[in-house]
Amino acid sequence: MLCELIVSAALRHKCRLRNELTHLKGLKMTLANLKLTAAKKPTQISAVIQRRNKLVMRLREQIELTKAEQAGTAYMPTKLRSVTDTETGMRKQVAVSKRVKSWVFTADNGKLCVNVRYGTRILELAKGKTAIEVTTAKELVATFETLCAAVNAGELDAAIDAASNQLRSGFTK
Repeated sequence: MLCELIVSAALRHKCRLRNELTHLKGLKMTLANLKLTAAKKPTQISAVIQRRNKLVMRLREQIELTKAEQAGTAYMPTKLRSVTDTETGMRKQVAVSKRVKSWVFTADNGKLCVNVRYGTRILELAKGKTAIEVTTAKELVATFETLCAAVNAGELDAAIDAASNQLRSGFTK
């Protein structure tokens, strides 16, 4: 019985190898049609690009939060958290809802305003200006998308760098 199982497993493996070889032979013909280069994937991205990506990711969260609020639904993104099981003592990943705070607030004049945050810091968009005034809630999504485009274009790099340096200076002794 054991010998029969081993023989049948070997035959299945042999068939699988034969199928893979015929697949690889067909693959060689298709590789000739592709343009091959010696390009290498960069191992690191610059700090400026990392900061831009972080801010764009947060702006995308604000867009989703705003869309959910306008639709009357709740926006509850999840993140993975490592938790130790009390019974077994094993660590496992658990999906936990992530709290997203809105950057939108009502100013003294009754109009909606948007602060752009990098971490806990509010970015200075122009000299002495830290908020964007929006007349209606319908304009919020377009405002956030415009901000995403501005961040990707590098228009807020100086403000992001200032906030990052200010945050970093709090960790020095």
